[in-house]
Amino acid sequence: MHSGRTRRIHKLVASTLLSVFSLLAALFGSPLAAAQERREREPNSVYADRRARLAAQVDCPIVLWGLTGREESSQTYIFEQEENFYYLTGHNEEGAGLIILPAKSGDTASPAQRELFFLPAKNPQKERWNGVRMSPTDPGIEARTGFATVKPFAEMRAEVEALAKTCPSFFTILPYEKELGGYPHEKEVVDWLQQATPQSKLQDIRRQIGAMRQVKSPGEIAFLQRAIDLSLDSHLEAMRMMRPGLYEYQVGAKIVEVHAMGGSEAEGYAPIVGAGPNSTALHYDRLSRKIESGDIVVLDVGAQYSGYSADITRTIPANGKFTPRQLEIYNIVLGAQNAALAAIKPGMDLCRKGSKSLHKISYDYINSHGKDLHGNSLGKYYIHGLGHNIGLNVHDPGDSCKPLQPGMVITMEPGIYIPEENLGVRIEDDVLVTETGYKFLSERLPRDPAEIEKIMAQAAAQRSKNAKQATD
Repeated sequence: MHSGRTRRIHKLVASTLLSVFSLLAALFGSPLAAAQERREREPNSVYADRRARLAAQVDCPIVLWGLTGREESSQTYIFEQEENFYYLTGHNEEGAGLIILPAKSGDTASPAQRELFFLPAKNPQKERWNGVRMSPTDPGIEARTGFATVKPFAEMRAEVEALAKTCPSFFTILPYEKELGGYPHEKEVVDWLQQATPQSKLQDIRRQIGAMRQVKSPGEIAFLQRAIDLSLDSHLEAMRMMRPGLYEYQVGAKIVEVHAMGGSEAEGYAPIVGAGPNSTALHYDRLSRKIESGDIVVLDVGAQYSGYSADITRTIPANGKFTPRQLEIYNIVLGAQNAALAAIKPGMDLCRKGSKSLHKISYDYINSHGKDLHGNSLGKYYIHGLGHNIGLNVHDPGDSCKPLQPGMVITMEPGIYIPEENLGVRIEDDVLVTETGYKFLSERLPRDPAEIEKIMAQAAAQRSKNAKQATD
């Protein structure tokens, strides 16, 4: 999936369960959203180390809120923590707050003494609706959260006001102007800080956290691999079931089912199943077309596991056999991806141009192979970047023009989209940048067109056999 997509989508798998809550809410009043359990999380020590590294980069307190659980009113919404807050705390429940004091030179305080964690007070009535939540009065709450000091959220403002007497400024996440003026949550936190400490200057901590998030820990890589493996399973299932007469939404439903049954909490993004003319729409999401023989079908789907999202795309023929023209374009995209993959190593980048540009390698390949129906080169049909970072967001923080580093996990996704021919092809894989090159995390999913056709032919033969047995 190319850059530009927001991640917050309604969680399809929980719709049936949440419809029951919808009925109850109508009868008795609307509860807060249910917290989404992570399948796994990293040890508390990992989150503590991140906070300590962040504290060493600032000279004023850092003040952050988690999401409140009131960000959406839809009955299908399931709470999912703000990514930066989760990255620093591993906490996935509503209404939490965090203060990190700077690690000043000569300071003898331990990192644990420079942190304050805030949780909502115990509320048995709400818990009857949504289940038990952590509270500051729970026995052993310090060990569970990894914070030495856990206080009621209601006391957070007083702590900030006290700090403001000796600190001229605070760090927080300021509204991101490039995203239509900033998400409401970010503005809410800034408004709260400005009311609590109107004399204080606010500084943005987004860049520092974003830089840390780019290089993944071993635990993060393991979670990403699990999300990728689930995504590969769903792609294989989609290949096997693909045939003319199905609707795009039926293929999408099977993909979501495979993810959920395998342990995915949610989709990393809304599944893309684009057949025929829809294959040329990069983020096609209507999934309403009846798939026809001769269609090419773009499948761009990614499971989420423990908060981390995969991003995988394959392009397959609806009837199991590429036409000569489809195969020509497919092989050009595959060649471009292979050329870029061969050049991955630390120091290269995803910038559009330059001597270190992986994108330029893929573009030059596409632009020098094949023509459109008018004899023009195909470069103009490659309309997006080559790749992006993945992690807690399917478009994780990362500057495309900054050098790649070991530990980054990125996508490689060249594509050609020719609306005049109802022909779009994208091949996308996830790779880990290593000290000497890369590790191909999604290699198990075939890219070779002959292998794809073989998988589809075997599935069609099995369907025919099953149908014959059913009529005997």
